Order: sequence, then structure tokens, then C-alpha cells
Amino acid sequence: MRIGIGIDVHPFAEGRKLVIGGVHIPALKGLEGHSDADVLLHAVSDALLGAAALGDIGLHFPNTSAAFKDIDSMILLKQVGKLLDKNGYKAVNVDAMLLLEAPKIAPYITDMRKNIARCLGLELGAVSVKATTNEKLGYIGREEGAAAHAVCIISEA
Repeated sequence: MRIGIGIDVHPFAEGRKLVIGGVHIPALKGLEGHSDADVLLHAVSDALLGAAALGDIGLHFPNTSAAFKDIDSMILLKQVGKLLDKNGYKAVNVDAMLLLEAPKIAPYITDMRKNIARCLGLELGAVSVKATTNEKLGYIGREEGAAAHAVCIISEA
């Protein structure tokens, strides 16, 4: 068994769709980034890559590459799952925490969990997604951005 941790942060920006956990969420602003800026899936991807000692998401999907411009992060997470498999590992579980003031995430959490489970070939019960506010403190509290933290366990395939 190996454990990994991933953290990601993206600022909010006008004119962008808000995509978190592969779910389009109605909002006035989306997250800024080279890809679709899915802060949750990026944190999960980094946790998995770290557990396998395979670097990070930027190494495999650089923001300098036109190939990844506006790409759906579910595609990236599936690729991470394939990298794990190629290196003799499989995901066992994922636990993730979103940090954002608004919008409210609770109605979308089950779909986020399903998306992550589907990308990694996991049962729904092996994926946890939670959300919290920052109690109006810092850049998250001022609604300038969102963050996500993820931990995972992988094992030899």
C-alpha cells in the first residue's frame, strides 16, 4: 500500500464555465486554468501520481502544451489511472476536500464521486468528496478562488 496527497488551487475568472469533479455547476464565474481548471480532479490526480512516485500533473500534462488547452480533466484523470496500471499500481480509495465559499456543492457531490470512481475503475464507496467554506477568510473566503486537497491509497495491481 502507498499513500499520496494532492493539493490544487485555481482563481475564479469571468467567462469560464465552472467544472468541479467533472460536473458543470451553474455559476457566474468559473475557474481559470490551462485545462478546464477542475481543481478537484487535479488534486486527485496529483495524489495518485505522488503515491506511485510518478511526479505530478504538471509533469505529465504541462500547461505549456497546446494539447491540453481547455481539456476535460476527466480525460487527464483517466490517463493517470492508465499510468498507474502501466507502472503496476491500482487505486484503492480517494478522499477529497473542496474549499470554496460559493456556490454550494452538496447537490453535486454524488455525481463528482461517480465521475472519479468511473475514471479510476473504483466502487462508489471507495471515493469520498467533501466541501467546506473558509469562513470568509483569505482568498477563498473573498471568493477569489477555490482549492482542493486529496489523499489516496494505491496498491500493487
